[in-house]
Amino acid sequence: MTRQTRVSNANMMSFSEKLSRFSWPLFVPMCLVLIISVVMLYSAGGGAWHPFALSQLMKIIVGFGVFSIAAFTNIKLWIKSANIIYAIALILIILVTFIGHTGMGAQRWLNLGFIHIQPSEMFKMALVLALARYFAWMNSVDLTKFKNYIVPSLMMLFPFALIVMQPDLGTALSIAMITVGMFYIIGANKKWFIIGAILAVMAAPVVWYGGLHQYQRERIITFINPEHDARGAGYQINQAKIAFGSGGFFGKGYLNGSQSQQSFLPEKQTDFIFTMLGEEFGFLGAFLLLILYSSIVAILFWAAKTCRNRFGQLVCFGFMLNFFIYYFINISMVLGLVPTVGVPLPLMSFGGSSLLSLMFGFGLCENAHIHKDQQLSAKGS
Repeated sequence: MTRQTRVSNANMMSFSEKLSRFSWPLFVPMCLVLIISVVMLYSAGGGAWHPFALSQLMKIIVGFGVFSIAAFTNIKLWIKSANIIYAIALILIILVTFIGHTGMGAQRWLNLGFIHIQPSEMFKMALVLALARYFAWMNSVDLTKFKNYIVPSLMMLFPFALIVMQPDLGTALSIAMITVGMFYIIGANKKWFIIGAILAVMAAPVVWYGGLHQYQRERIITFINPEHDARGAGYQINQAKIAFGSGGFFGKGYLNGSQSQQSFLPEKQTDFIFTMLGEEFGFLGAFLLLILYSSIVAILFWAAKTCRNRFGQLVCFGFMLNFFIYYFINISMVLGLVPTVGVPLPLMSFGGSSLLSLMFGFGLCENAHIHKDQQLSAKGS
């Protein structure tokens, strides 16, 4: 059978054939991080399954269902439905603005009765899908034309503004960085990035006085001067540094973290779970998690480079950017390297929206790998 015949028959692959093309090197580290998540959330609950570990385990089971659907459905479905998925995600973000549930001072969730969802987290993969579909079939000449970047820029800017208003600066910045990263990957003119950076600097005073809430300004000031308001805006990051530093090289031992177990460490089950890991398992445990994260990014990069169709390439690259930004910002935040923003640690932090969005993304990348030899068209044929 020739390669062309194999490609043409890709639509008729059986489940066993898809499974034979499955990327186990990507699946295994994902599962290992999920296991570590449940272990740490058990500790965050004081050595009990409730209220975090069991709930997260149930979400992981649902997540594997989402992952399987994304991975083994024919890739043509995702091409055809990319814009629909984007539109649904955007509508949900708009709904948050009007009827969103408020928690911890922010209006970021939709209350569906039996569950709360955070559309801004789910929007990330919807944006990656839509951008991948938009750019996949453009030639090198089209990619040099400024007009072809207006629509994708608006696709990012409108939800960006809505998410900033929630307020959720961390997620909004993540969406902006994913978009800029994808522009760079497809070969946008470098001078546009320079112009964009200059405009961003010029807009900084307007954003500072008109776009940021007072608590967000306090966080930035605390980042510059860690001793500023140590009992207020600086409390979280100071406790995080104490907890992480006290873990030493090998840690204090599982369930023995003084800062986390005695509740000195705020949000230990969500944004600051990496700090709890460092306190209980030390630098060694934290470093091993970073190895897992780095291996996932490397495997996603390899999957993108070996994919022979542009849509699959861009999906893998986009998700790689998304995953890297997640853990880079979170870990930098808890170590005091960037201002405190609400970005969860991928696959680790307690919560369903981020977890399901990420597992959907992993599934799409597996799908791209399975169909890496298939020639695709904008209509999904």
